Amino acid sequence: MPIEIAEVHVADQHVVLHEVLARAQPLVLRGLCRDWPLVRLARRSDTAFAQELARHANGTPVDALLLAPEADGVIGYDEEMSGFNYAHFRVSVTEVLQKLAAYSRSGHGRGVAMQSALISTCLPGLLETHRVPLLDASVQPRLWIGNRVTTPAHFDSYHNIAVVACGRRRFTLFPPEQVGNLYVGPLDFAPTAAAMSLPSLDSAADPRWPRLAAALAHAQVAELEPGDAIYVPPVWWHNVASLAQLNALVNFWWRSAAFAGHVAEPGLNALMHCLLAFKWMPPAEREAWRSIISHYVFGDEDPAAHIPTARRGVLGPLTPENEARLKKLLRPGS
Repeated sequence: MPIEIAEVHVADQHVVLHEVLARAQPLVLRGLCRDWPLVRLARRSDTAFAQELARHANGTPVDALLLAPEADGVIGYDEEMSGFNYAHFRVSVTEVLQKLAAYSRSGHGRGVAMQSALISTCLPGLLETHRVPLLDASVQPRLWIGNRVTTPAHFDSYHNIAVVACGRRRFTLFPPEQVGNLYVGPLDFAPTAAAMSLPSLDSAADPRWPRLAAALAHAQVAELEPGDAIYVPPVWWHNVASLAQLNALVNFWWRSAAFAGHVAEPGLNALMHCLLAFKWMPPAEREAWRSIISHYVFGDEDPAAHIPTARRGVLGPLTPENEARLKKLLRPGS
């Protein structure tokens, strides 16, 4: 049986962001946004929720995916893995809502997923009344709307608080170290830009995915209702299944303060560099470099503790001067 994600009921206790982050573990925040106007309307009816969105929508185009019935609502690849199993459109929020209503009435079986729309751009009138009290106002909320659609397990490089605003969603999370058991698709050819796990979560008996059962043994699961939120730490794999005919999620991504001024995707960029630098090496050489990198980057002890402070160079604290020095070493002659 999957493990239930730890949770706190916000109505019963005070929640502080640094305590949430210090856990470095997923956490369900029950009722965190129970007083949002959209949440109150969603509890009344789907129609009331959709009408409020339409009232604030300003016509700005957003990204929306339309899945064929045979996709069974799961975002992914086509059968030959030469493309994806959806059509991509740039439409308004109102058009997305109209399409969802039409499919709900007709039982068409098509999946609809509006993706990562900045509320400040397409629904600016809702921005001030739909904040997360734990977060600085500079962290911008994004809206995701759809019907019964599932996004397979993938990870983000950012901290993430996701709030269910309408409908229900099931989150299934896996620790980062389960990457080898999730059968992740191509890094540079993914349905929604984030590399995704290929098997469905109910296919552990499929001989194509013999290690999936091992990943599922570490799965953590929670179902969220309107007003509930979940904290997903960076690089945790998460499968998100929308369980109602109308679902809406508002999420907030942010980086640790230490990342200020750095490249947008430092971890993924480093991974690509590592593929280029080490993939071609014989096993013994790769293993030698694993030891070197583990010592200098991932070790718990300071690898330069024995060197005089003035001579630690790039092994010293990552000051702006050291960051510039590292960049220059990576770009000789610049």
